[in-house]
Amino acid sequence: MTVPRFKNRILALHYVFPVPLPKIYSLLKQDPDLSQLEEIQPSLLAKLCNITIERAIHLKNMYKEFIRHPILETYEKHNILPIIYNDDIYPESLLNLYDPPAILYVQGDIRFLANKRKIAIIGSRKATSYSETSIEKILPPLIEKDFIIVSGLASGADTIAHRKTIEMGGKTIGVLGTGLFNMYPKDNKELANFMSKHHLLVTEYPPYITPKKWNFPMRNRIISGLSLGVVITEAKKKSGTVSTMEHALENGKEIFAIPGSIDSGLSEGPHHLILEGAKPIWNGHQIIEELIKIT
Repeated sequence: MTVPRFKNRILALHYVFPVPLPKIYSLLKQDPDLSQLEEIQPSLLAKLCNITIERAIHLKNMYKEFIRHPILETYEKHNILPIIYNDDIYPESLLNLYDPPAILYVQGDIRFLANKRKIAIIGSRKATSYSETSIEKILPPLIEKDFIIVSGLASGADTIAHRKTIEMGGKTIGVLGTGLFNMYPKDNKELANFMSKHHLLVTEYPPYITPKKWNFPMRNRIISGLSLGVVITEAKKKSGTVSTMEHALENGKEIFAIPGSIDSGLSEGPHHLILEGAKPIWNGHQIIEELIKIT
């Protein structure tokens, strides 16, 4: 259970220094409750956080300002729940990542986090109707067995996965590469708003963070980290989707790929992963047969 004073301090620190947990390990080892952070020498802060002295000075000044702001109250007004890495409800599977998020910012039904039956469905932002047909076919058995569908709220296959899950009466988690005040893509704002009330949105970024291209590869490790396995529909061989699968492989997740037409460039990703050992699937029961053994 996180001590309230420590929670306020780490929320203020993360607001001005939004990095994964390993980036602040040394600082927390030196100052476990962050009670000395306002007085720490910039040279030591720079060393502990592996940043320049100039950045350490700026970081310290910003922290001293934001520690006096009612950050938690502001989050509560927007129905945002920050989950610290040592909170009881922080997903244990994320702590097994090589760079776990220091904080998760969530909106929606937090009970979804406790359900271990999570499966990610991802694919190209330029997914064709083949992805939609495939997702419609594999979802029903998963929803029937109370699997939560995890995806990244991106255009294309992610959007299809979220929407079809909702239409079929299932549960879904959207993992964002932005803060909760800056939905991306904007076309999914209505979907994200619905999910924030009836399903669950998750991000490791404070609410003000805007879309940055390097945030989305980081987001991918959370998608795979939350899930028992990952399904890929359509994707090019070199893509963010395939990088998500590589994160999943590194963390021992089950990988499933939907075979496609050899005439389509969007089949290259799934076919490459099948060569690498992913299980080819064409219905949801095949996924359940594999995952039910470990739930």
